[in-house]
Amino acid sequence: MSDKLRMTITYDEPDEDGWIVARVVEVPGAISQGRTRGEARDNVVDALRLMLSPDDEEGNADESV
Repeated sequence: MSDKLRMTITYDEPDEDGWIVARVVEVPGAISQGRTRGEARDNVVDALRLMLSPDDEEGNADESV
């Protein structure tokens, strides 16, 4: 069994400032950017990892108020 997860990343054409936007198709909101496709890919993978990682203080959000 493989423990790899396959996702589809799409890339926008560079904008007028040269930034390339990358999105994970299967996860709405997983979006980032970079100056190159490789940088945009690395950044969107990092964003996806953050989105999917459990919170350190899960269930304790109201206690900090």
